[in-house]
Amino acid sequence: MSGITANDLKTRGIAAIEEALNGRPEAIVSVRGADRYVVMALSQYHYLRECELEAALAQSRADVDAGRYVKESAQAHVERALGKSANKPPPRPAKANAATNAATNAATNAATRRRPGVGKRPAAKTGKVAVR
Repeated sequence: MSGITANDLKTRGIAAIEEALNGRPEAIVSVRGADRYVVMALSQYHYLRECELEAALAQSRADVDAGRYVKESAQAHVERALGKSANKPPPRPAKANAATNAATNAATNAATRRRPGVGKRPAAKTGKVAVR
């Protein structure tokens, strides 16, 4: 496999890619001495994508042949995927008591209370700015 350095790519652009791909399916781009990227002709990409889709289709067919599938309605599928049961209502949130609310509010107020002079922006200075 042919290689291109990032510097070649930066200085020579697409010409470096075309030279590296001359008669080859792909070329590796190295950045600071480490192989980082692969470039290829669009026809090679389409071929690899088609192979990937064919493999996925073959795997799906094998799953069907082995009985690893579920036949159900769209609604049942969504409920199963989200882990919901069709017969159970959604759970209600727990009610908090007054003591819990007061403690939470006090902690929130203490954490967000500003101290004098902390976190404030200085007042904008007025006047003309000297240009150098």
